[in-house]
Amino acid sequence: MSAISSSLFSRLPPIHRHRLHSAPHLNYPKHRCSSSSSSKTTSELRTPPASVTGQNGSSSCSPSVPSHKVTVHDRQRDIVHEFFVPEDQYILHTAESQNISLPFACRHGCCTSCAVRVKSGQLRQPEALGISAELKSKGYALLCVGFPSSDLEVETQDEDEVYWLQFGRYFARGPVERDDYALELAMGDE
Repeated sequence: MSAISSSLFSRLPPIHRHRLHSAPHLNYPKHRCSSSSSSKTTSELRTPPASVTGQNGSSSCSPSVPSHKVTVHDRQRDIVHEFFVPEDQYILHTAESQNISLPFACRHGCCTSCAVRVKSGQLRQPEALGISAELKSKGYALLCVGFPSSDLEVETQDEDEVYWLQFGRYFARGPVERDDYALELAMGDE
């Protein structure tokens, strides 16, 4: 690790974890229909140092850029993360710079791995190609290309569920037609 990277990481604030509910025993994996009480953990973080890089690798050193509190309810891990994100930085990138692990895959707004449902607040996501305007209007967003515009509370979603909402109307409609000629051509290529 370079000297610059290690100096940046040494200035990051510590992670504080708090139990929200205690459970006599934890079952893994957790079932949503389980009658036992669940255990939740909250990660609280402060604003990262101003020298942490922003969008396109540029440094966000301007004290005039407002930061907003972002709360992410990670349904898969049963954890709530709270951290501050400057308006000019991606939510996912800032979370990772504060050692918060959130779901992602492409980092370019083209898939649905980091999809969330906005519970309150607003964000900008001009590069979110992985979700339609219709899903955006229903409150879905992508953390990898999302910038907070206000304090924000979101909940992670099941990737397959969002993918189905996005593309389901195009697939699994009616019977599958078998094209024997195309199969013969494909088999002939092997």
